[in-house]
Amino acid sequence: MEDVRDKVKEIKQSFRLMMDGAVAQSMRDKGLNYHLNWGATLPRLKAKAEELKANSQEPKAKSQYDLAIALWKENVRECKILATMLMPPEQMLPGVCDIWMEQIPSQEIAEQAAFNLWQYLPYAPEKAYQWIASDQEYYQLCGFHVLSRLFMNGQEPNERGINEFIDQSLSALQGPYMSVRKAAMQSLQRFAELGLVYERMAKSATKSINLDFL
Repeated sequence: MEDVRDKVKEIKQSFRLMMDGAVAQSMRDKGLNYHLNWGATLPRLKAKAEELKANSQEPKAKSQYDLAIALWKENVRECKILATMLMPPEQMLPGVCDIWMEQIPSQEIAEQAAFNLWQYLPYAPEKAYQWIASDQEYYQLCGFHVLSRLFMNGQEPNERGINEFIDQSLSALQGPYMSVRKAAMQSLQRFAELGLVYERMAKSATKSINLDFL
């Protein structure tokens, strides 16, 4: 455990070299208030994650898991994003996933979690359908982003999944959160790309609420 704490300290010190004051200030202007935010760009964080993966000791999955858990606990933007990049999806239990979801502090972290981690979880579809049925913005956002990725990978939902997805999409498109409305529309577009039948369902659904589906 001491090794993990030392590693987290070392990683946090490395953020100073990635510091981008303009990016950090822009985030603060948009209301993204982290305890610490170095403004490190995503490409630099991705490079850091790859470096940590390459240098981790065996067993890699265990060391990456422990490090990801420790990084997530830090109220630092860069630590949380790195945690989503380092966590081995196959090692993450649903209960840990639930805890992380509850603790997501911003739209940026929600999107990074969805793209870097949630879409790769063995139980991703199950969680995604749970999340889009939530009344919380970040849950819905993650759910629709994950479904977009699953549809892009050719995963077709069953009949129950189709009905649930369309119902929740229509609800989201008429909901209060702009971020969720955008994610739901993008998800519907990916759904339509699964084939002609899916495209017709998406067009019919959006027409029912007087929305043009492109």
